[in-house]
Amino acid sequence: MVRRGFFGRVLAAAIGLAVAAGPAPATPTKEAPWLPEAAAYRLTLFLGNLAPVPWDDIRLAWEKPYRGSAFASGALDRLETLSTLDTRPLVAAIGARDRQATFAAATRLIAARITEELDRAVAAEDPAVAQRSMNAAREVYRAFADGIAAADAEAARRLGRAWLELGNSLGRAGVLGAGASEPDTAAAEAARTVIADYLADNYLRPAFAPRASLSAVPESVAVSGRAVTVPPSLPPGSDIFAQNPLPRLVLRFEEEGIDEADLPLVAYGDMLFDSPQIFGAPARDLGISCATCHNRSEANNRLFVPGLSHAAGGMDVDSPFFNPIANDRRDDPVDTPSLRGIRFTAPYGRDGRVAGLREFTRNVIVGEFAGAEPTPFMLDALMAYMLEFDFLPNAMLAADGRLSDAAPAAARRGEAIFNRPFAGLGGQSCATCHQPSANFIDRLAHDIGSAPPGYDGARSGAFDTPTLLGAAYTAPYFHDGSLPTLAAVVDWFDATKGLGLGADERADLTAYLEAVGGADDPYEAFDAENTPFRLAFAELTTFASTLDTLLPRRDAQHILLLTDTVAGDLALDASTMANLAARPQVYALADRLAAVGVAVRGGDWADAEAEWQAFKAQAGAIEAEAF
Repeated sequence: MVRRGFFGRVLAAAIGLAVAAGPAPATPTKEAPWLPEAAAYRLTLFLGNLAPVPWDDIRLAWEKPYRGSAFASGALDRLETLSTLDTRPLVAAIGARDRQATFAAATRLIAARITEELDRAVAAEDPAVAQRSMNAAREVYRAFADGIAAADAEAARRLGRAWLELGNSLGRAGVLGAGASEPDTAAAEAARTVIADYLADNYLRPAFAPRASLSAVPESVAVSGRAVTVPPSLPPGSDIFAQNPLPRLVLRFEEEGIDEADLPLVAYGDMLFDSPQIFGAPARDLGISCATCHNRSEANNRLFVPGLSHAAGGMDVDSPFFNPIANDRRDDPVDTPSLRGIRFTAPYGRDGRVAGLREFTRNVIVGEFAGAEPTPFMLDALMAYMLEFDFLPNAMLAADGRLSDAAPAAARRGEAIFNRPFAGLGGQSCATCHQPSANFIDRLAHDIGSAPPGYDGARSGAFDTPTLLGAAYTAPYFHDGSLPTLAAVVDWFDATKGLGLGADERADLTAYLEAVGGADDPYEAFDAENTPFRLAFAELTTFASTLDTLLPRRDAQHILLLTDTVAGDLALDASTMANLAARPQVYALADRLAAVGVAVRGGDWADAEAEWQAFKAQAGAIEAEAF
């Protein structure tokens, strides 16, 4: 059986990396760590563009190491240790919650920090010290680099040459005397001057024009009024990569022995689920797709974006970043739900506000991520694919939802507690809402007190009952991801509902939830030949198989959506191949699929068909080597 649905390729473009023009791929790329001061600046730009501005997050961006930082100290502590610069204007601006003043103070501070290290580099007598200072300056310069490249291409090239000339002219200490070179002081000073003068003219200004959108665009361009589009980026500390280990995807048709290539509507929906092209900017340009949050139908519990997430695994999808017109001005990230068994779990939305999956999916595309209105065919395809998602097999659970003999004794004791009525639950049990015979849901929304009301008298805390199936792999828990473990969930109910459970009973109830939420084989298994690329190759060629249906229909719109998505991903995924000798063949295969799109754009259907037939023959020939 061919294993489909490799959604580990959930992102396009490195976090914070400028995205080139053209269709966004969905292959993740790790970026180099940010220096604390550069990271704090990029976080300030990102957070400063949210509405309302999360001022506490901006303050912490300078005081604390950013999430996942390789550095133990925050930007302000680092500057106090390594720099002579005055950080008080920035601290005062943040304290005053003055957006423009914060931008100006932060921009001047970063520019001065670059200049400070440049001066140290040129003044240093030891080439090793000079190179360290130059490298530090260039790492801080990353904070401005994409703004300069987008707004002033000629300056970006000139500055790029200056950085190279500076590095070459500072001299080298060499290794054991080999490779040493003497500094060229005049050349180093000339290169330093090019960089420092540009920074002085654009980032060390005594005043900056008010900016509707904060960015690293140089001031000389900002005041010119010329429209500039800076490629979107996520701030340091973001994580939108796939889980590791990779979740297993259970598809109903596959378990029944049906090949996805024989289900063109399902295969096209599979492609759409993995395609950033159905979303609008900036999600599309960052490579965010349905699979980013719902990787292989599972909730991606790595997902985190500073300012949009309170905990890993959730995000505020009605913030101004993805779709300003849909901004509700509430800091209300929601935990990403698993889509396993989604055909059984209506209604949808954490508060159960949408009855149908089709309507909910359309709102995600258009309302949350600013995509164009999907065609009926696209929604048909997405529905056909998602309705094939099944729960993970679990030998500890019988078909009626009761525990089997395979469950441990603690879990069986917990099952009795789960079914016990409690006065604190109004005489009901846990099983009243999480009905074992109904996939552990009741299709209702309940206010259990997990969210404070939005205002006095509000009745806004009711949330849809989530299934417990597969819950062992969907941490964190509750609508906002506020509880990290199933044990914490049990403790919360015991404390807030006065259940009166002892420590042993809480442990047994937790064991029950872990048994119900467990699985026999939750993760994808790889070996030397069954590699991530082989799984991706099978998926991508299956996506492409829908051309057998689309080409005869002359369906240019949906063909181009497919070729734009799959051709780029196929080439990028080739970089993960263990078989290096076969890599050029995969690149050629990607070019062949792109040629189908070129022919369709030109209206040459005969050539499109010929390229497609050649693609199929070529794919079949290299499939055995695709690992």
